[in-house]
Amino acid sequence: MSVSKKKRGELIVLSGPSGVGKSTVISELLSSRRDIHFSVSFTTRQPRTGEEDGVNYNFVSREEFERMIADQELLEYAEYVGNYYGTSLKVIRDKLEQGVDVLLDIEVQGAAKVQERCPEAVLIFLIPPSIEELSRRLHRRNTDAEEVIQLRLEKARQECRECVHYDYLVVNDTVMDAAQEILSILQAELCRTQNRLHLAQSIIGQD
Repeated sequence: MSVSKKKRGELIVLSGPSGVGKSTVISELLSSRRDIHFSVSFTTRQPRTGEEDGVNYNFVSREEFERMIADQELLEYAEYVGNYYGTSLKVIRDKLEQGVDVLLDIEVQGAAKVQERCPEAVLIFLIPPSIEELSRRLHRRNTDAEEVIQLRLEKARQECRECVHYDYLVVNDTVMDAAQEILSILQAELCRTQNRLHLAQSIIGQD
């Protein structure tokens, strides 16, 4: 049975500490659900090996990012380990109004700002199986000096304390399982009465 297109898309926020594997989980998720728009964040940090501008992030200068802040072009932004990260407001609004689900990959400061401005957003926090496993993943990535890795681990402990403010908690033990849990969450959200009430209007209108 076909179901009519949603009147408005779902805003999905995925957060988690550096090294937890958000990008890999998102890739698996998007390969399963091609109807989700992944919002590419803007950042002032330098690209890592293999990252592409406009694909992984929109890489901009600090001056350009601060102009975007001044012109109120961002839904949210935050500074993390010395770099800015932010989300385009116009792109998000356009997609949601078209009935398209939008996925944001943002850290906890930005997520709190999104929740404040968009209380209907679905917030999902991705955690590692353990802090030891997170340390192994950060070292295996081989992109940061040891002092930076230790800084990221301490930041991860702080961020994980914020998971109580999220709607869902997903453990990234294996990428496939984590992506499947997120897909289950999105299906459950789709079935909420408030998201499907328009489908029952013809029935409700009949006495």
